[in-house]
Amino acid sequence: MNHQTTKTTTPHHQGSLLSYTVGFILSLVLTIIPFFAVMEGLIAGPSAILLLTGCALAQLLVQLFLFLHLGGKGQRLNLMVFLFMLLVVIILVVGTLWIMNNLHYNMVPTEQIDQYMSEQSQKGF
Repeated sequence: MNHQTTKTTTPHHQGSLLSYTVGFILSLVLTIIPFFAVMEGLIAGPSAILLLTGCALAQLLVQLFLFLHLGGKGQRLNLMVFLFMLLVVIILVVGTLWIMNNLHYNMVPTEQIDQYMSEQSQKGF
Protein backbone atom coordinates (compact mmCIF):
# COMPACT_ATOMS: atom_id res chain seq x y z
CA MET A 1 0.00 0.00 0.00
CA ASN A 2 1.29 3.36 -0.99
CA HIS A 3 0.32 6.02 1.52
CA GLN A 4 1.35 9.54 0.92
CA THR A 5 1.45 11.82 3.86
CA THR A 6 1.69 15.50 3.46
CA LYS A 7 2.94 17.74 6.17
CA THR A 8 1.70 21.24 6.41
CA THR A 9 4.31 23.23 8.18
CA THR A 10 4.43 26.91 8.70
CA PRO A 11 7.67 28.75 8.06
CA HIS A 12 9.77 29.34 11.15
CA HIS A 13 9.94 33.06 10.47
CA GLN A 14 6.19 33.56 10.64
CA GLY A 15 5.25 35.80 13.54
CA SER A 16 2.78 35.05 16.25
CA LEU A 17 -0.33 37.00 17.07
CA LEU A 18 1.43 38.37 20.14
CA SER A 19 4.37 39.76 18.15
CA TYR A 20 2.05 41.39 15.62
CA THR A 21 -0.10 42.89 18.39
CA VAL A 22 2.93 44.24 20.26
CA GLY A 23 4.33 45.63 17.00
CA PHE A 24 1.03 47.30 16.14
CA ILE A 25 0.69 48.88 19.60
CA LEU A 26 4.31 50.08 19.56
CA SER A 27 3.83 51.53 16.08
CA LEU A 28 0.74 53.41 17.22
CA VAL A 29 2.49 54.75 20.33
CA LEU A 30 5.57 55.79 18.35
CA THR A 31 3.32 57.65 15.89
CA ILE A 32 1.02 59.28 18.45
CA ILE A 33 3.78 60.59 20.77
CA PRO A 34 5.48 62.95 18.29
CA PHE A 35 2.18 63.91 16.66
CA PHE A 36 0.58 65.16 19.87
CA ALA A 37 3.83 66.63 21.19
CA VAL A 38 4.12 68.84 18.11
CA MET A 39 0.41 69.55 17.58
CA GLU A 40 -0.14 70.59 21.21
CA GLY A 41 2.95 72.77 21.16
CA LEU A 42 4.71 70.85 23.93
CA ILE A 43 8.00 70.98 22.03
CA ALA A 44 9.24 73.00 19.08
CA GLY A 45 12.37 73.62 17.05
CA PRO A 46 15.36 71.30 17.30
CA SER A 47 13.87 69.27 20.15
CA ALA A 48 10.82 68.47 17.99
CA ILE A 49 13.07 67.31 15.18
CA LEU A 50 15.05 65.19 17.63
CA LEU A 51 11.88 63.59 19.06
CA LEU A 52 10.48 62.95 15.59
CA THR A 53 13.75 61.40 14.38
CA GLY A 54 14.09 59.24 17.49
CA CYS A 55 10.54 57.93 17.24
CA ALA A 56 10.96 57.31 13.49
CA LEU A 57 14.13 55.27 14.08
CA ALA A 58 12.46 53.33 16.90
CA GLN A 59 9.49 52.63 14.64
CA LEU A 60 11.86 51.47 11.89
CA LEU A 61 13.33 48.93 14.30
CA VAL A 62 9.86 47.80 15.40
CA GLN A 63 8.84 47.31 11.76
CA LEU A 64 12.03 45.42 10.90
CA PHE A 65 12.02 43.04 13.85
CA LEU A 66 8.34 42.51 14.65
CA PHE A 67 6.78 42.62 11.17
CA LEU A 68 9.56 41.75 8.73
CA HIS A 69 11.28 39.38 11.19
CA LEU A 70 14.79 40.37 10.13
CA GLY A 71 16.21 39.48 13.52
CA GLY A 72 15.07 35.85 13.57
CA LYS A 73 16.88 32.66 12.71
CA GLY A 74 17.37 31.94 9.04
CA GLN A 75 16.97 35.56 8.02
CA ARG A 76 20.61 36.25 7.27
CA LEU A 77 20.01 36.59 3.51
CA ASN A 78 17.10 38.98 4.02
CA LEU A 79 19.22 41.03 6.43
CA MET A 80 22.07 41.19 3.92
CA VAL A 81 19.67 42.32 1.16
CA PHE A 82 18.27 44.99 3.48
CA LEU A 83 21.74 46.23 4.43
CA PHE A 84 22.78 46.37 0.76
CA MET A 85 19.63 48.34 -0.07
CA LEU A 86 20.44 50.71 2.80
CA LEU A 87 23.98 51.16 1.45
CA VAL A 88 22.65 51.98 -2.04
CA VAL A 89 20.19 54.52 -0.63
CA ILE A 90 22.93 56.17 1.45
CA ILE A 91 25.25 56.35 -1.57
CA LEU A 92 22.47 57.90 -3.68
CA VAL A 93 21.50 60.48 -1.07
CA VAL A 94 25.07 61.46 -0.13
CA GLY A 95 26.14 61.56 -3.79
CA THR A 96 23.18 63.74 -4.72
CA LEU A 97 23.88 66.16 -1.88
CA TRP A 98 27.56 66.23 -2.79
CA ILE A 99 26.83 67.03 -6.44
CA MET A 100 24.28 69.70 -5.52
CA ASN A 101 26.73 71.32 -3.09
CA ASN A 102 29.45 71.27 -5.76
CA LEU A 103 27.12 72.85 -8.31
CA HIS A 104 26.13 75.53 -5.82
CA TYR A 105 29.79 76.28 -5.05
CA ASN A 106 30.72 76.56 -8.73
CA MET A 107 27.74 78.70 -9.64
CA VAL A 108 28.65 82.17 -10.89
CA PRO A 109 26.88 84.95 -8.95
CA THR A 110 24.31 86.90 -10.96
CA GLU A 111 26.08 90.19 -10.28
CA GLN A 112 29.14 88.97 -12.16
CA ILE A 113 27.01 87.75 -15.06
CA ASP A 114 25.20 91.11 -15.28
CA GLN A 115 28.51 93.00 -15.18
CA TYR A 116 29.98 90.79 -17.93
CA MET A 117 26.90 91.24 -20.11
CA SER A 118 26.97 95.04 -19.74
CA GLU A 119 30.70 95.10 -20.60
CA GLN A 120 30.08 93.02 -23.71
CA SER A 121 27.20 95.24 -24.82
CA GLN A 122 29.40 98.34 -24.43
CA LYS A 123 32.05 96.72 -26.64
CA GLY A 124 29.45 96.21 -29.33
CA PHE A 125 29.15 92.44 -29.22
